[in-house]
Amino acid sequence: MKKITTVLMAAAMTMAMLAGCGSASTEQAASAEPAADTETAAAEENQEETAGEAQEGDRTTFTVGFDAEFPPYGYMDENGDYTGFDLDLAQEVCDRNGWELVKQPIDWDSKDMELSSGSIDCIWNGFTMNGREDAYTWSVPYVDNSQVFVVKADAGISTQADLAGKIVGVQKDSSALAALEGDAADLAATFAEMNQYADYNTGFMDLEAGAIDALAVDIGVANYQIASRGDGYVIMDEKLATEQYGIGFLLGNEELKDQVEKTLLEMADDGTFTKIAEKYDLTDSVCLGK
Repeated sequence: MKKITTVLMAAAMTMAMLAGCGSASTEQAASAEPAADTETAAAEENQEETAGEAQEGDRTTFTVGFDAEFPPYGYMDENGDYTGFDLDLAQEVCDRNGWELVKQPIDWDSKDMELSSGSIDCIWNGFTMNGREDAYTWSVPYVDNSQVFVVKADAGISTQADLAGKIVGVQKDSSALAALEGDAADLAATFAEMNQYADYNTGFMDLEAGAIDALAVDIGVANYQIASRGDGYVIMDEKLATEQYGIGFLLGNEELKDQVEKTLLEMADDGTFTKIAEKYDLTDSVCLGK
């Protein structure tokens, strides 16, 4: 009987030890799982960051968002090809970096959505920096621009005071509109009407047809349109506003901005920037390298 009791006690102790070992193993495995999960998550995050860095470093394309109705900065030529001062600059930047330039015409009202969604890499098309300094990551300014009024030469309008009671056109979400709604709001209050257009080409068509009396526009665009439409138009001497153009990148995208800006400055140093400006009769407007 004593022997049986001893055997039973030994068996019970053995079972308890096995149960304890099993519990310890389970606890160790359980405690190891979160650590493994953490290490896996960290590894995946590092892989994503590395992939992102590699993607920027191994860039093969550069997509520029632009207004296709904004000559001479961006427009469609007689052959149906997109061209212009800004697009030529972008092409040269791409050639020097081994990138393929993707020219992406956009609705100017939707430019921020296009940029934030990643559909485009930058906004490069007579893009005014003033008043938007904190909304984008900007390149250095490369054009000094003015906002002016264009009228028909025989309209009898020579000063801004003459615009009182007149119908004035302006592009939507443009610097001219910002000026007329801001510092020049008192002037705008004297207009009979202020018509807003999706693009300046439509505005010039209305000016030609007599539907509006004046058009507020960038001076570079004004010079281009007057040269292409004949001498029936004049630019009023009094300027509406002055501003500077830059290349707008998604806020925080310093790496891409730095690479594009570095190349643009090299182009200014070797004379390529000036040659492209001469092609579009913009040498008096550009400020880069001066």
